Amino acid sequence: MSRLRVLAAMSGGVDSAVAAALLAEQGHEVTGVTLRLACYGKTPLSPRACCTLDAIDDARRVAQTMSFPYHIVDAEQVFRERVMMPWVDGYASGRTLYPCASCNQHLKFGDLVTRMELAAADRLATGHYARVTREPDGSWALRRAADAGKDQTYALALIPYAVLGRVLFPLGELEKTAVRAHAQRLGLSCWDKPESQDLCFVPDGDYAGYITGQLGETRGTAPGAFVDERGARVGTHRGVIHYTVGQRKGLGVALGERQYVLGIDAAANTVTLGPRAALARAGLVTERVNWLLPTAPAAGTRVLARIRYNHAGAAATLEPHADGGVELRFDEPQLAVTPGQLAVFYDGDRCLGGAPIREAVGTPRGLRVSAPAALAR
Repeated sequence: MSRLRVLAAMSGGVDSAVAAALLAEQGHEVTGVTLRLACYGKTPLSPRACCTLDAIDDARRVAQTMSFPYHIVDAEQVFRERVMMPWVDGYASGRTLYPCASCNQHLKFGDLVTRMELAAADRLATGHYARVTREPDGSWALRRAADAGKDQTYALALIPYAVLGRVLFPLGELEKTAVRAHAQRLGLSCWDKPESQDLCFVPDGDYAGYITGQLGETRGTAPGAFVDERGARVGTHRGVIHYTVGQRKGLGVALGERQYVLGIDAAANTVTLGPRAALARAGLVTERVNWLLPTAPAAGTRVLARIRYNHAGAAATLEPHADGGVELRFDEPQLAVTPGQLAVFYDGDRCLGGAPIREAVGTPRGLRVSAPAALAR
């Protein structure tokens, strides 16, 4: 690879640090940049939070160690508008959004790509565990990382196809142990830094408290009815922001059989409960799909579909809709198909794209679990 001008996104963690450092070691002209989001230094911190002022210091030290320039860019307003508030509004409306995908879509591979162009850089590099390959037909493909346990293609499914040929994922062929070994070898002070596992803007894990702080006691916080599959009241819930499809803990009801959240109707302020078997769904309908392909696949295409980050995937068939979404039919029913979460499609190790889930279909005994009509877009 010839010498490139690279804009390297740096969060302050070991992964992005090693990605940038390896490129600098290879002789590329690297400039490090941290997007200062709304979470940096403005929320209570946990030991595993990723967005802290210390993280910025860690990123700066890596740049100093590897002798490349480093900048901090204020992206607080974009992050709040495109990531935080949609997530808050989603929970208040009975949808469980996946904010990391939105952050990648709008900031890391949106705002930073624009900045890369302004800086006349050739490539944008990040510390994601994923790979990009050039196909025989000249197209670009997003593929799973060599370390299956760290693969992040699910979180990258909403990035624009057009950026694939302009990004670098230096960690795509590495295992996590090798990444830490490189960090230690290169003398990076963050080499033994713990993994960040909390939602960055809610580092204490109190989702309901955070949402209430953003919206006040206006939406999603009022107590309402727990109902069974027939619509009969079986208890009182604390407010829909406290629940997500598939949840079984913290329900506070005793009905003789372990209960799970089957669906949330924020407009009616009801949460439907039922046994685990009732979580099974034959398929789903998505919002408009972001295809990581030159053209969308044909009706009847077979895929492996993941419906949450830690989902292993299920064999399914795609049927495109006129609005750009798809209907997905599983070979075997899947549990806890959750409105707002991503459905991400694969052909082998190639990520074909993904979209937020609009609604589950094929529900037992006619139960229909969906987003409120106003959000079904």
